[in-house]
Amino acid sequence: MFNVIESKNVPIKAWTNGVPVEESARKQLLNVASLPFIHKHVAVMPDVHWGMGATVGSVIPTKGAIIPAAVGVDIGCGMVAARTSLTANDLPDNLAGVRSAIEAKVPHGRTNNGGPGDRGAWHDLPDAALKAMSEGDLGTRLTQITRKHEKLEKAARRAPNHLGTLGTGNHFVEICLDEAGAVWVMLHSGSRGIGNQIGQYFIERAKEHMRRWFIDLPDQDLAYLAEDTQDFDDYVDAVGWAQDFAQKNRAVMLAAAMNALTKALHREFEWGSVAVNCHHNYVTREHHFGANVWVTRKGAVRARQGDLGIIPGSMGARSYIVRGLGNEQSFHTCSHGAGRAMSRSEAKRRFTVADHVKATEGVECRKDADVIDETPMAYKDIDAVMAAQADLVEIVHTLRQIVCVKG
Repeated sequence: MFNVIESKNVPIKAWTNGVPVEESARKQLLNVASLPFIHKHVAVMPDVHWGMGATVGSVIPTKGAIIPAAVGVDIGCGMVAARTSLTANDLPDNLAGVRSAIEAKVPHGRTNNGGPGDRGAWHDLPDAALKAMSEGDLGTRLTQITRKHEKLEKAARRAPNHLGTLGTGNHFVEICLDEAGAVWVMLHSGSRGIGNQIGQYFIERAKEHMRRWFIDLPDQDLAYLAEDTQDFDDYVDAVGWAQDFAQKNRAVMLAAAMNALTKALHREFEWGSVAVNCHHNYVTREHHFGANVWVTRKGAVRARQGDLGIIPGSMGARSYIVRGLGNEQSFHTCSHGAGRAMSRSEAKRRFTVADHVKATEGVECRKDADVIDETPMAYKDIDAVMAAQADLVEIVHTLRQIVCVKG
């Protein structure tokens, strides 16, 4: 159940029982709730923590405006997972080869696959990425966007080289086992460099609007675009494109990871009978409490009645495939993960490589100083997060990772 935090405008309904919420996140929530175009209330998920502009783990319903920084710069970031016909018995005792095979097939992190200046990207585009970029109207829509906004042209030219690539930070590819021993492939990524540039560009456009109209905000990153303006329409087009690109990006990587697993195991297998591909950083038009509104989910997953979603833990904790319960008070939403318990710099200050090695025992993954900021202790307790949202989702599968490729 939720707690209610009162504000000067609309209430904040928070599913945070048993989960700590830092004061900086609380202040951000109050800032968002004070805006005059919020519809009914702000919903807060148990993984909530401070984020640029608005808290990660929040649901912001708006009428007549969108806040680009609340959507964020990793537009369309989300998860995909698929169950295979493999079981734990089909895997080798040493999983280093599986991890290496995935790392070779999916550009990731700050590797220089793409040549100088475009690290973590493709240098020679594989057929899968070329095909995905040409499917439907993805390329045509991008051209239309850049014709109106020339500052996005450079990022648009690089976009194909990022299709099917992981990125950095908390993005990952994992091999997991469910409660029955079935093997799953799960990954986390978004719209890469092009989504980042779209986000940054329209955040600045929104700030220009605020300056032009002499609008005073509690936080300049809450600058918004008003409906019925050209920038609003262009942003909706661009953010919609980035969300589609992100979803296709995950699909291409999932297929590549499956191919890598096939080669590493020297055997064919089936996959895709159970698959989930969901955003958790995005904005969309929905109907709630009698009105059509814009719903921004920043680090949150749609959980309508029957919707399948993914709630990952950390590198050493369980993850969950869930089914939505359609709770209207949450705007049909659940958390997108465990949520950070501390900043990246704090995690690096507080924990050692030895701490990380112990926390990720049994997981084939990086165990060096450069991933300390992603160590399990830097995240909230996933069990507490799941307990706090028991009225939002039901657990369908519990996954335990055994291989983790970090961005």
